[in-house]
Amino acid sequence: MATVSLRNSATSLLLFSRRFFRPELNVLCSYHEKVVDHYENPRNVGSLDKRSKNVGTGLVGAPACGDVMKLQVQVDENGKIVVAKFKTFGCGSAIASSSLATEWVKGKSVDEALKIKNSDIAKELCLPPVKLHCSMLAEDAIKAALSDYRLKQEDKKEERVKATN
Repeated sequence: MATVSLRNSATSLLLFSRRFFRPELNVLCSYHEKVVDHYENPRNVGSLDKRSKNVGTGLVGAPACGDVMKLQVQVDENGKIVVAKFKTFGCGSAIASSSLATEWVKGKSVDEALKIKNSDIAKELCLPPVKLHCSMLAEDAIKAALSDYRLKQEDKKEERVKATN
């Protein structure tokens, strides 16, 4: 009995000391494990050439919390998203939402990617109500990137028409 009590005390002391000496664990422990996974191992971080005609860039922000999200997609000649990248300045939920969004858009057509909703992202990451704005930013970033891509494609068509005339 004394051994079990001592073992429990030692475990409690170890957990306390980890939280005391590594305060970042206090924050991470309040996030769902899926958020922590995407935060600690973000997928598709980086940038693409925003001047490229087959790259769409979306830059969105939430003034209330200061989160800023840049999401870029590269679309092939068949209309499929082949590469997605992001850079996010924000909390763990914002980074996780961006990371998940890039994973979900890859391999989809532009129209399929537009069907991704913030509620789907929030549900997958188990975001609490106070963090729903992060999933809304991710949906807005997807829409903005695809809108930019479509505008570039319209400009490309106009250039072809001018070149043939």
